[in-house]
Amino acid sequence: MRSSLDLVEERLLKAVDTDQPLLRQSGSHLIRAGGKRFRPMLTLTCAHLGDPTRPNILEAAVALELTHLATLYHDDVMDEALVRRGAPSANARWDNSIAILTGDYVFSRAAEIMADLGTEAVRLQAATFARLVRGQINETMPIPEDVDPVEWHLEILSEKTGSLIATCAKFGAWFSGADERTIATAEEFGEVIGVAFQIADDIIDIASDTSGKTPGTDLLEGVPTLPVIYALADDDPAGERLRELVSGPVAESDLDEALTLLRASAALDRAKDTLHQYQERARALAKSLPKGPAQKALVDICEYMLERDA
Repeated sequence: MRSSLDLVEERLLKAVDTDQPLLRQSGSHLIRAGGKRFRPMLTLTCAHLGDPTRPNILEAAVALELTHLATLYHDDVMDEALVRRGAPSANARWDNSIAILTGDYVFSRAAEIMADLGTEAVRLQAATFARLVRGQINETMPIPEDVDPVEWHLEILSEKTGSLIATCAKFGAWFSGADERTIATAEEFGEVIGVAFQIADDIIDIASDTSGKTPGTDLLEGVPTLPVIYALADDDPAGERLRELVSGPVAESDLDEALTLLRASAALDRAKDTLHQYQERARALAKSLPKGPAQKALVDICEYMLERDA
C-alpha cells in the first residue's frame, strides 16, 4: 500500500506537468501541499477485494484524486479561503481567475486519464461530478419548507462528499475484478463512510481543542453543520440564546459563548448519535465483504471514526 501510494504521488505530479510555467506551478500547488490521500487509499484498499495486480487500478486512483483536487481549487474561490492544507490557497497566492482555471485544468487531466479506462468509467466519473456539483448548489439554497432540515443536510453530504468517495471504493473493487455484489457493497460503504467523515469534521470543529484545527471555524463562516441544524430545529426555550447565536455567521466576540453552549447542548449529542449510526452502517457493510486484509482495513477505518470523535 505504501509503495502504491508513493506511485500515486508521482503520477499526480506527472499528470499536471506542462510546459506552461504558471500552470505547472499552480497545478502542482495543492498536490505538493500534501493531504491524507484518503480517496486513492480507499481505491487501492478496495482493489484487494479482487486482484490488486490487474491493470488500471492505479490510474483510477490518480484520476479520482485529481477530480477531488480540482474541486478544492473551486471550493477555495467560493469560500474565499486564504489557507488550504497549511499553505496559502491558490486564490490567495495568485487570484480567483488562476485558481478557477487551474481547477478546470486539473479536472481535464483527470478526464483524460479516465478516457483511457473506458466509456463506462468516463460515464461514472461524469455522473459522480454531477452529484457533487448538485450537492454544492443545494448547500447554497434555502431549505425547502416541506423538507426536513436534517434529511436535506445529510443528502447534501451524500452528494458533495460521499459521492466521490463511493466512486473511489467502487472503482477499486471494479477494476480488481471483484463480483457485482462486492462492488455494490464497496460503493455503498464509500458513500456512508464519506458522510460519516464529514459529520465527524463538523463535530470536531465544535468539540475538540486538540485536533490541530481552530475550533469554531465553521461557526464564524456561517456554515450549516449538523450540530447547528439540530440546534436550530430545537424549540426548547433553554436553547433560545444558542439559536440566536448560530442563526447566521457567529461574531468573533460571541464565538467562545457559542462554542460553550453548543458543547453542552443536546444538539451536539444528537449529531454524535447520527455519526455513530453512520459508523455502524459502514461497519456492517465492511463486515459483509469477503474476509481478508481489505475487509479488516475497512473495518479499521470505522474504528478510526470513533477515535476521531472521542
